[in-house]
Amino acid sequence: MNAEPTSRTDEELAWVKSSYSGAEGGDCVEVAVCSGLIHVRDSKDRTRLALSVSSQGWAAFIPFAARN
Repeated sequence: MNAEPTSRTDEELAWVKSSYSGAEGGDCVEVAVCSGLIHVRDSKDRTRLALSVSSQGWAAFIPFAARN
């Protein structure tokens, strides 16, 4: 799976927080979809760059993450 920093700004992407993220904060991951790429970021530290992953890479990652 290849991942690279996204060049898009936060204003250009519609971020969605994981349904597993609690209301108190903690382990929060957000994703946004644009142009066949899945952008992933840590919602607790939005100053860090988001990663961009191909839709094929994301599709391969999801079953792996669901098992763990």
